[in-house]
Amino acid sequence: MPIIQHGISKALVRTSFNCPKRVPSTRSLFTKSAPVKRTPIRTGIYATAFVLSTGIFAVYYFDARSALHRYVLNPFLRNVLDAETSHKFAVKALKAGLAPKDPVKDDERLKCRIWGHDIANPVGVAAGFDKDGEAIDGLFDLGFSWVEIGSVTPKPQSGNPRPRVFRLSEDSAVINRYGFPSKGQASVLSRIRARIPTFSAGSDRAALREDAILAVNLGKNKESPADSIDDFVAGVRAFGPYSDVLVVNVSSPNTPGLRGLQNRDVLERLLDGVTKARDDLEPSVLTSRRPRLVLKIAPDLDEAQLVDIADVIKKSKIDGVIVSNTTVQRPKHLGSPNKTELGGLSGPPIKPYSLKALRTLRTYLPASVPLIGCGGISTGNDALEYAKAGACMVQVYTSFSYDGVGTCRRIKDELMDALAKEGKTWEQVVSEAVEKLSWKEKTAVNKSGEVGVGQLILEAEELKSLLDKLGDKMKEETLSSS
Repeated sequence: MPIIQHGISKALVRTSFNCPKRVPSTRSLFTKSAPVKRTPIRTGIYATAFVLSTGIFAVYYFDARSALHRYVLNPFLRNVLDAETSHKFAVKALKAGLAPKDPVKDDERLKCRIWGHDIANPVGVAAGFDKDGEAIDGLFDLGFSWVEIGSVTPKPQSGNPRPRVFRLSEDSAVINRYGFPSKGQASVLSRIRARIPTFSAGSDRAALREDAILAVNLGKNKESPADSIDDFVAGVRAFGPYSDVLVVNVSSPNTPGLRGLQNRDVLERLLDGVTKARDDLEPSVLTSRRPRLVLKIAPDLDEAQLVDIADVIKKSKIDGVIVSNTTVQRPKHLGSPNKTELGGLSGPPIKPYSLKALRTLRTYLPASVPLIGCGGISTGNDALEYAKAGACMVQVYTSFSYDGVGTCRRIKDELMDALAKEGKTWEQVVSEAVEKLSWKEKTAVNKSGEVGVGQLILEAEELKSLLDKLGDKMKEETLSSS
């Protein structure tokens, strides 16, 4: 029987069997969902995770050994910044304390000795990186034992026009024609003074570290007369009281006439002038002594020129030589398009020139004049090769710019492995090479025609060395035949 016959209205039936109408949604693209309810536990977990991850990253970042720097940050900077801007960025980061540090104490086997002082390790950073003394302590914190700032000129000068630095990435090299951009002696001197603590820190080094050296590289203003030595004398007087070593730079190819100061007559006058200025200084209140004077030469000198330089040095009071600065030569194997740029070439391609110049000079200078090797050093084996050529220390620059803040630590670790294979310390390798290769003064024959005792000892040592080599050769032949 139909439902309506039981008195149920049609309207009620319609309402009961029809589906309710869909209410149109008011949510749009910009509608915000209800926020997730934050509980104290959830917030604590997020905060803890953030702090831990930040802390882990900080520990990793501030460790100079981290691969992050060599394989991520440095390549990134090279791709987004030109060479000079990247260089300045690195200096500013070191100055601000934002750079990593070398957390590892140097092994005793790396210890070297120069001028009677023990130095923690033989790896230094060459002049040219920190031109105005802005990042001295940042560089020491990277593990360098010798930090050389400059070149510093008496008056401020802007250097050569930009662009003036060019990467040769295919060759891991650099060509620069900076031309001694410098903020001048007064500016750099104020920075060095600002480092000095009000109260003595107990160190007798201008580096303010017991086992390190602070050197100031002295340059010459472009407008100064080519044969004038006045700029160098002024530098000695200004920085003498605040440095462990002063470097007389006569070898940059980017200042007209500068390399002419390597010629014998002018060099004699220059070395006499700077050593007299140094000797006239009162002993430093900071170090209680006068600074050492070191000459920096070019790798492009032939043997006759090196002989002349050695002769001048032996007659002077110069304390050492850095071999070498950049080269104007261009090896045929260079692959970068930038190889045609004017300026000084640095990096691995310069190593054969610098090493040859150092070996040659070592044979014409006595053991009392230490040599510091510089040029194409990017591995521990490179450093060891310089030691075997008679260098008591080495300096890096271009490899530092390519590989970043971990360069010093990496070279020291590789050097440790190389020394372990030799079964020697750095100082033993250097001492043997210097003793073997250095120039030795021949003892004159006396009036009665007899040879002096010193000459006899020298000849006996040479004979013993020859006999030892002969004995070793005979052993090898016996072993090979058995």
